[in-house]
Amino acid sequence: MTKFSITMSDDLGEYVHSTMENRKFDNVSEYFRHLVRQDRERREAEAALRTLIDEGLRSGVSTRSVGDIWAEAEKLEAASG
Repeated sequence: MTKFSITMSDDLGEYVHSTMENRKFDNVSEYFRHLVRQDRERREAEAALRTLIDEGLRSGVSTRSVGDIWAEAEKLEAASG
């Protein structure tokens, strides 16, 4: 297990303790682990979104109309319903 020691300003320290207590974390370490997990999940979601955006950009411009695409989406939704 990795151990960290951090120093922060008094106002940040007060914020951490206040938030920790309000959000019912048992201790500061639990709160920081939660923050790190959230950051990791957010970064993974951003990377996945970037991949999808790149894939969409590489696919080029569609010749289909918005109406055609919408109708297909409605048909797929109805079929999965």
